[in-house]
Amino acid sequence: MKLNVVCVYCGSSPGNDPVFTEVAADLGRLLAHGGTDIVYGGSSWGMMGAVADAALEAGGRVIGILPRGLASKEKAHPGLSEMHLVDSMHERKALMEKMSDGFVALPGGLGTLEELCEVTTWAQLGIHQKPIGLCNVAGYFDGFLSFLDHAVAKGFLSADHRRLILTENQPQALVDAMERFEPFVDKIWLDESEI
Repeated sequence: MKLNVVCVYCGSSPGNDPVFTEVAADLGRLLAHGGTDIVYGGSSWGMMGAVADAALEAGGRVIGILPRGLASKEKAHPGLSEMHLVDSMHERKALMEKMSDGFVALPGGLGTLEELCEVTTWAQLGIHQKPIGLCNVAGYFDGFLSFLDHAVAKGFLSADHRRLILTENQPQALVDAMERFEPFVDKIWLDESEI
C-alpha cells in the first residue's frame, strides 16, 4: 500500500536522549525522500519540530494542524507547506485522521499516547483500516507494549486488535511494515451475546 500522507504523533519536547530527535529527523527525511507528505501537530518544538524541519530540508511537504488556543503554547512552525488552525483538539485529531493514509507514533507524553490509543480504537471499531506504526526508539514504548500484552492476557484486548499496532525500532523498517499492511476484517470487540 502506498502511503501518500502519513500522520506523525510525537512530543513537543525533545526528551532527554538525543537519539529521540535523531530518529524523528530520520523519519522526516525518509518520508520526504519517498514522496510521502507529513501531517502532524504543527509545532516547531521538540520531536515535532525535528520531524518537520528534517522533512522540509529534504524537500518534503509538511502540513500542520494546530488548535488556535495552542498556537502560542506549542509555538506554531512558521515554515510549513500548510498550516490548518482549528477550534479544538477533537477537530485537530479528526482532520489528522481524515487527511492521512497511515499513522506513526514516536516518543512523546500523554498527548502522543492519547492520539495513538484513539486512532487504534478507531481501527478496532472499523472506523478506518489504515496502518498504525509505533517506532519504539531505544525501547521507549516497552512498558506500553507490555501493558497491551497484559490486556490481551486478561481478556480486555483481542490478539487480533493487538496486531493493529505495527512496531519496529527504526523508521525504515516501520514504514516498510506499514506499506505491507493488509487490513483485516474482524468483529466488533464485544460479541452481540455480551451486550
